[in-house]
Amino acid sequence: MKSKKDSEIPAGPKSGFSRRGFIGVGLGSGALGAGLLEQPATAAPAGAAVVGPQAVPITLNINGKPVTLTLEPRVTLLDALRNYIGLTGAKKVCDRATCGACTVMLNGKVVYGCTVFAIDAQGKEIQTIEGLAAPGELHPVSAAFWNHDAQQCGYCTPGFVMAATGLLKDNPSPTEADIRHGLGGNFCRCGTYMGIREAVLEAADTMKKGRPNNG
Repeated sequence: MKSKKDSEIPAGPKSGFSRRGFIGVGLGSGALGAGLLEQPATAAPAGAAVVGPQAVPITLNINGKPVTLTLEPRVTLLDALRNYIGLTGAKKVCDRATCGACTVMLNGKVVYGCTVFAIDAQGKEIQTIEGLAAPGELHPVSAAFWNHDAQQCGYCTPGFVMAATGLLKDNPSPTEADIRHGLGGNFCRCGTYMGIREAVLEAADTMKKGRPNNG
């Protein structure tokens, strides 16, 4: 007795599940099926409550003077200095605590301005490059940078000057190796590292001898 050809065997009942059907059900029961993506966006009604922290009054001690501001808690010290006070010496480059262009001093310690919330800097002494010397004068570190042409585009220079000032405060007689290590958190895309190291050595000598550095 001959067997029936496969084509002659009646097909059994189809399964109620397939991958194609499953995907279709998933899409049909989701946002596409509900038509959510086809609905026009609607603006929030006027006067709706704002969700999130509100701006609060804070007082910062900057270069020996109190400054009162009203800021949202998320505003960084760097943005407060540049955008709300007009002190633009600290530069905003990476905004990720990588390049050091935003270096300032907080209670005498070198910090990245982009990593500190302005609200957390209250009650602390904030020093920026604008406050290193009296108007019209140069701090010994700044003068030494000038003498050794330790800048090209100059964008990173304020951060280096502040980092070098902090370094000399903690180590008045650094070696070149100390300088390499102490300024390792600051980067110069122009590559003026040799001039920077020479400038810091000169500034250290000037500051130890207590003589003015007029460039």
